[in-house]
Amino acid sequence: MNLQELEKLVEGCGVALYDTEVASENGRQIYRVYITKSSGVSLEDCEAVSKLLSPIYDVMPPVSGDWILEVSSPGLERKLSKPEHFAKSISEMAKIILNDKSEIVGTIVSTNGDDIVINDGKQNINLNFNNIKKAKTFIQW
Repeated sequence: MNLQELEKLVEGCGVALYDTEVASENGRQIYRVYITKSSGVSLEDCEAVSKLLSPIYDVMPPVSGDWILEVSSPGLERKLSKPEHFAKSISEMAKIILNDKSEIVGTIVSTNGDDIVINDGKQNINLNFNNIKKAKTFIQW
């Protein structure tokens, strides 16, 4: 199943697909499906998506070998791995590591396609998504 098909399926549960990832813990693969909803993701939302996907993935596994399915919210502090993630996180704080290993911490101001504007507290910094190695939102306590 491709991501577009997965997006359509989870939308049927009243949520949106945020991202997927494959992680390895204790020698076992975990296929994680992250979902979002404007009013917040509930345990019932995760359960509904899991019940929808489980029988499909039993027939067409998303990864090879021994694996488990995990459905959750991406959380308050979440990876920003697509331009759309930045667009949905405007006004939030982000920590960004660029390909040259420099780091920018600031507020996401705006996005336009692959162009992202971050304010580091002193100035607006224009970034291109392709120059970002790693990024995540964070909460300043």
